[in-house]
Amino acid sequence: MAGTPQQCAIRFWTSPAMPLDLSTNLLDTSTPPIPEAYAWSESYGGAHGPLINMAQAAPSNPPHPDLIARIGQSASDPAGMRYGPIGGDLAFRQAFAAEQSAIYGGAIGADEVAVTAGCNLAFFITMVSLAKAGEAVILPAPWYFNHEMALKILGIETRRLQLRAEDGFVPRVEDAEPLIDGKVRAIVLVTPNNPTGAVYPEPVIEAFVALCRRKGIALVLDETYRDLMPAQYERPHALFAKPDWRDVAIQLYSFSKAYCIPGHRLGAITAGRESLTEIGKALDTVQICPPRPAQAALTWAIPAMRAWRAENRAEINRRAAAFRAAFAELNDWHVASVGAYFAYVRHPYRGVPSRTVIERMAKERGVLGLPGSYFGPEEDDHVRIAFANTGVDQIAELPGRLRDMRF
Repeated sequence: MAGTPQQCAIRFWTSPAMPLDLSTNLLDTSTPPIPEAYAWSESYGGAHGPLINMAQAAPSNPPHPDLIARIGQSASDPAGMRYGPIGGDLAFRQAFAAEQSAIYGGAIGADEVAVTAGCNLAFFITMVSLAKAGEAVILPAPWYFNHEMALKILGIETRRLQLRAEDGFVPRVEDAEPLIDGKVRAIVLVTPNNPTGAVYPEPVIEAFVALCRRKGIALVLDETYRDLMPAQYERPHALFAKPDWRDVAIQLYSFSKAYCIPGHRLGAITAGRESLTEIGKALDTVQICPPRPAQAALTWAIPAMRAWRAENRAEINRRAAAFRAAFAELNDWHVASVGAYFAYVRHPYRGVPSRTVIERMAKERGVLGLPGSYFGPEEDDHVRIAFANTGVDQIAELPGRLRDMRF
């Protein structure tokens, strides 16, 4: 029996047998959490209406029809079925480099871009390239769980930079600096953030650039949700407009959200050409080349679909406003941070594990989010809700579903 993708994932990740003596780094890594959350939703009986899935960050709308058509054409082209360059097809890298230059006001070349099979791979390859087992990387917490999992698998120590709700979950240089010693190789910042949605202001990024340069370590900026920033932000930052960014910064990007094609697995690393030459060694051992059909289609889409992407951004901002309005009706729930795809919400059940809260929400109320505990050991008072997954009408149902939930 085939089952849904979620059901297949659940079966895959819950195998009871462990016949091989596997790496202790792998065994010590937490199990991928998304299948567990989907398993809770399988028990929902529909009493409050259809399931509202606000768990995994997945675009709820399909790609533009013209993009779908072009991907179909590319997929049927025999040329796209052969190996391509390790770092991605040249025309695609040129289009993306031009877009990067326009957004940030710099001059980024195609040889300063490497295309990867998704942004998770971009992160993994970057960590392999920056640090070896026994060294350390600083992650702000709450963190994106796959980042921490990758470091664990690689034997790289995670140094936790704990963020605070009173700071809007924005990291502070003065908290990070004491964590740096001779083992630390990089600081990772994710903006807009997953899970909190927080956007890091330009002065904060500039301060971390200065800290990393002073300490001789790298700053890794994961900007997966860049294209979905709140409306008040005209640009993410101006780092790439400065000629010396190449000696300190690496940027990671995903095409999944802006173009609604997560299944095609395309991400990118932007770094100085000398760094990318070395990073290419790691890419060659893992991906050989990134998937090619979507590259060909996106070469056209990057310049051609700016207006469509702007409309998607406006729609996401409407959903964010609807989410704030909905939770304003729930006086005992506190929206600690919201932006891009996510809201990070403090639940009202003091002492109740966030996993228990989300399980009850899914099974009894038909609302699926993720527990804060998935994002770090100090996060049990919070839950993450991916409001961008759903429409305004579904968001408006949340107060009625959650208002009288009791433990």
